[in-house]
Amino acid sequence: MDTTELAQSSDPTRDVPTRRISFEESIARLPKHFAGDGNLFASHLIAMLSSVFPDGEDFFVRSVRHYRKRIGDPDLRRQVNGFIGQEAMHGREHRVLNDRLAELGYGTKRVERFTKWGLELRTRKAPPISNLASTAALEHFTATLAELVMRSPEIRHLIGHEAMLEVFEWHALEESEHKAVAFDVYKAVGGSERLRVWTMRFTRIGFVIGMGIQVLVSVLRDPASRERGRLRRDWKQIRKSPILSRKLWRQLKDYDRPDFHPDDSDTTQLVVEWREKLFGDAGRLNDKLTKAA
Repeated sequence: MDTTELAQSSDPTRDVPTRRISFEESIARLPKHFAGDGNLFASHLIAMLSSVFPDGEDFFVRSVRHYRKRIGDPDLRRQVNGFIGQEAMHGREHRVLNDRLAELGYGTKRVERFTKWGLELRTRKAPPISNLASTAALEHFTATLAELVMRSPEIRHLIGHEAMLEVFEWHALEESEHKAVAFDVYKAVGGSERLRVWTMRFTRIGFVIGMGIQVLVSVLRDPASRERGRLRRDWKQIRKSPILSRKLWRQLKDYDRPDFHPDDSDTTQLVVEWREKLFGDAGRLNDKLTKAA
């Protein structure tokens, strides 16, 4: 069967704009413990998440771009182009952020190097459809976290400093805008349900364990962790936050359903609201858009 005949967008009206943006100036003012109330665990979790984004985004782009020529539907092709543009910008801005975090003492560059090595090895050795399945699974992770950022004032408080919050609100909006693109491409080119589900099962456990270890190591290397009572106080705060909730875990596991689609969690109105907040006539991030936008 010619898979280009199947390559159609699940939502032909989906808009995936590429915004040229720069946070370099505001990031330069970022303090070390930027999270809400100076929370150590939240600061290091956010730093470690940012550290895997640049090369993770590059991997996503490679995995989806591999199949772009097989997409006959102009709507899905347009969305793929938008996906590639958005992910490229995410990688660029998080690399700038990681440089600043490294200046503040976080091990972001070490994690970047390890992530780059691992994902480039996977690209070379694994079948392209497996890499696309991994991309679709990880896009569900980022879309789930993005929805949490946009819905939860508590999470936005936990992210903390305005400069960091701006980066993650922008990233969250765009992850929600393109959350179904890699999934639609995977389905369109004939990716199997078995591979899709088992890839997520391995990814879900591996990512959570790996990130947990990275955060723990990063926290324990921070001299602030030796302040009396600091670890207990900060852990107590983050333990009760939505980022460690059963609800979030259930949303991640929802991917395993046979009839799952990213749009099952409807964020259409949420995207409309946050586009207006960030990039409307009085949008908070309009001053961050570059002249090339």
